[in-house]
Amino acid sequence: MTAPYRLPAVTPGVPLPEWLSARVAMYLRRPAISIQPTVPLAEYGMDSVQALSLCGDLEEEFGLDVEPTLLWDYPTIESLLGYLGQVLADLPTAAGEGVR
Repeated sequence: MTAPYRLPAVTPGVPLPEWLSARVAMYLRRPAISIQPTVPLAEYGMDSVQALSLCGDLEEEFGLDVEPTLLWDYPTIESLLGYLGQVLADLPTAAGEGVR
């Protein structure tokens, strides 16, 4: 997947799509490369506890306030990245500009 996201690295040197894939893979206990970005995470066995944990990770990492239903509203890595791309682009930076 070639993502059009130009967001800052979450962890130095790790772009958002890779961070998210790695985090999802950790919860699903499978290699990130085995998770297709367009397949609903529930099809891989992601349960409500894992989904809530991922929501907590997103809140902590980005300072977001996300609904507990986030992964039901955006059930794939691709759709979740699209949502995060919009939300994070609208966040003000220290200089008062949106994230790029």
